[in-house]
Amino acid sequence: MLAPRFRWILPEPVALPLSLIDAGRSRGLDERLLGLLVRRGVSTEEELERFFGPPEDALHDPLLLPDAAVFRDRIRWAIGRGERILVFGDFDADGLTGLAVLVRALRTLGADVVPYVPSRVDEGHGLSLAALDAAAAAGATLIVTVDCGSTSVAEIEAARGRGLDVLVTDHHRVPDPMPAAQALVNPHRPDATYPERRLAGSGVAFKLAQLLLADAPGGPAAALDLADLATIGTVADVAPILGENRAVARLGLVRLRSAPRPGLAALFERAKIDPATIDLETVGFAIAPRLNAAGRVGEAFDAAKLLLTDDAAEAAALADTLELANVTRRDLMKIALAEARTSPDAVDEAPATLVHGPWPVGIVGLVAGRLADERGRPAIVGADLGSMIRASCRGDGRLDLGAALAACGDLLLRHGGHAGAAGFELPTERWPAFRERFLPLAAAAAVEPEASPSLLVDAAIPAKSLGYALLRDLGRLAPAGTGNPEPLVAVLGLGVVRVREVSGGHTQVVLKRDLDVVDGIAFGWPELATSIREGERVDIVARVVSRRFGVVESLQLEIRDAAASELRTVDPTPVPPAPPLASLAS
Repeated sequence: MLAPRFRWILPEPVALPLSLIDAGRSRGLDERLLGLLVRRGVSTEEELERFFGPPEDALHDPLLLPDAAVFRDRIRWAIGRGERILVFGDFDADGLTGLAVLVRALRTLGADVVPYVPSRVDEGHGLSLAALDAAAAAGATLIVTVDCGSTSVAEIEAARGRGLDVLVTDHHRVPDPMPAAQALVNPHRPDATYPERRLAGSGVAFKLAQLLLADAPGGPAAALDLADLATIGTVADVAPILGENRAVARLGLVRLRSAPRPGLAALFERAKIDPATIDLETVGFAIAPRLNAAGRVGEAFDAAKLLLTDDAAEAAALADTLELANVTRRDLMKIALAEARTSPDAVDEAPATLVHGPWPVGIVGLVAGRLADERGRPAIVGADLGSMIRASCRGDGRLDLGAALAACGDLLLRHGGHAGAAGFELPTERWPAFRERFLPLAAAAAVEPEASPSLLVDAAIPAKSLGYALLRDLGRLAPAGTGNPEPLVAVLGLGVVRVREVSGGHTQVVLKRDLDVVDGIAFGWPELATSIREGERVDIVARVVSRRFGVVESLQLEIRDAAASELRTVDPTPVPPAPPLASLAS
């Protein structure tokens, strides 16, 4: 008998207020979809309106951000006095897109702006002394940081000593004491009352662009037009696609699909991306990695120039550079990951994986992320730089990495980040002491693993109810991403018509749902081909998608798990019977 790989958590019934049902009906939402939304936290008429209403209506007043008014007034003063402003953006996709947002907004206002992206190898994360030198050399008197600066206490003090004002815009952990910047715009400040704490660095930049452009002719529309850049940064930083982040993503996807900037259009062409098909998965797995690749194996400033250029020829040349960097990045990643997996320090029984080696600084974050996913525990991967190790950390959802590094702060030269991802530098000789300090913190945060990992199912339906009506309903949850994932459906009582393993380690299944059939694909699960037989009845947990082959469109199940069919409870709200797939495809 086919046993499931996961423990299925089927949807519990929810009590729906009549007012919510009425509000849902006015939008064409049935009670099953409303129940799904309630389980995801959309439980009031107001929240329903923000979820489905115009996205700009779900954006908060940027003046609610701490020090936002101070930021605005200092920028206005700088523009009025003709000061040169250096915008310092971090070298990852979130920082790069946030930099592009603010540089474009400031140039719209006529500001004299110099963009600056630090070297990942020579400067590392955070405001650097080299940037202060660059500001002085360029004649800048004001520095604006993007996606960093909250932990740059010493560097900001040094800037003040040189007569440079610093405005910090960030979303990372804020230390105590805070840096003595003229403004520290960060929704994670202890005194912050901003309604949305989950903004990425590019999201904070987007809010400040709204603030700066609010009173300029055509400014509000110009600010919203920057949402495409903020969307890329938000997805790249794995910020939850909920609340204001989801509103930004809805705005940004429209721009990415319909009118991509010259730099992004050239990037899409190199990556063979059809703009009309872009979703947040495309952003996360195809667009953001190419922007990140520039700083991992080359110069991150190339990616910034790509986002800032409006010249098609320059965009084409920069896109070629980023595509080559992405190929190199993939090759280096394979080598480093193989070596990290087999490192003697990669102890299977340890509550976290801590390894370091002669790997490029730009690759260790990717390796840490892969190890964390594979092993289900935090991972720290360091790049050996002679007398120093620069490391990246990725979490497992249980240990707060930012807090853990703070607890080890006396061993570190510098550190920063947030709960899920962080980084630090330390002298090489302190690595054993850091390991000894960090592992107990990881152990304390760990919990006993379940007998089998769980799979959260959003809806359970009989096989005959699978159809385009269901696909249309579930599609209304888009855009999906972290915190608002693609819905998973348990389809119960499907017949197995045909099953075979296909190249690439996948299993293809043809399933009978009533009088017709639907295709299923289990990516990365070749064992399924030998676990089920033709003629059996199975229950499937899958993502329901639509695939087009030429002019023919058909439903497909992206299978996450399968089990021998048994009596499971379907959702109480019936789904209208679906028309035959063949008629819909014609």
